[in-house]
Amino acid sequence: MKALVTGATSGIGKKIAEKLSERGWELILTGRNEKILTEMKNCLGNTEIITADFSERKDVYRVYEFCKDRDIDMLVNNAGFGVFGKFAENDLDKELEMMEVNITAVHILMKLFLRDFIKRDSGIILNVASVAGFMHGPLMSGYYASKNYVLRLSMAVHEELRREKSNVSITVLCPGPVNTCFNSRAGVNFSAKPISADQVAEYALKKAFAGSLLAVPGLTTKLCAFSQRFAPYKLLSSVVYNVQHAKKSSDEKKK
Repeated sequence: MKALVTGATSGIGKKIAEKLSERGWELILTGRNEKILTEMKNCLGNTEIITADFSERKDVYRVYEFCKDRDIDMLVNNAGFGVFGKFAENDLDKELEMMEVNITAVHILMKLFLRDFIKRDSGIILNVASVAGFMHGPLMSGYYASKNYVLRLSMAVHEELRREKSNVSITVLCPGPVNTCFNSRAGVNFSAKPISADQVAEYALKKAFAGSLLAVPGLTTKLCAFSQRFAPYKLLSSVVYNVQHAKKSSDEKKK
């Protein structure tokens, strides 16, 4: 079995790669940091690497071309990042870069690998979104919107596959605050401590191998994800704004 893991050099992506390797999977890892990719290749074994910057669309296609004849069984669409601040004040180029990574790259790889998987009627796609995908997020509006896209796209395509009785499965991972270098920037639950990337990765793979659509790790995160549908949107906006604003204040105190 062979998996492609994007954004594999840190956080959830790195832990997923390690856990797949422990299970005997061959790996293709991609990310921007060639040094870390090389270190992972040397440690994990049965691993190929390809450096890529997913804010560059040509790099996304290059990764697919590298993989398409290597019999990929699982795509882990993990690469992504967030931009914090007021929408009117954020740097436009940085936001567009985020959209390329969080939306366009995910869309391209999902479509191209899905076509291959459908042809042979097997394969797993694990898209990494966030609990942010269930709501809107003042002070991280673009990031929340991008994760809404990943979540809703995954849910829609899952239904298409279900109706076709396909053996291809799609799982979308929606964690809350996670203890990674991203450091819960997309988290909305200020009362909960971040869970480890190791825990999230193990849970995500368990759900993906079971063919589950949603992987929402942690009871508190589940409550946050599913209870928001009953909250008035103005109240939800206020809560998320205050959480993000408090996070900024906390970060400034640490400097």
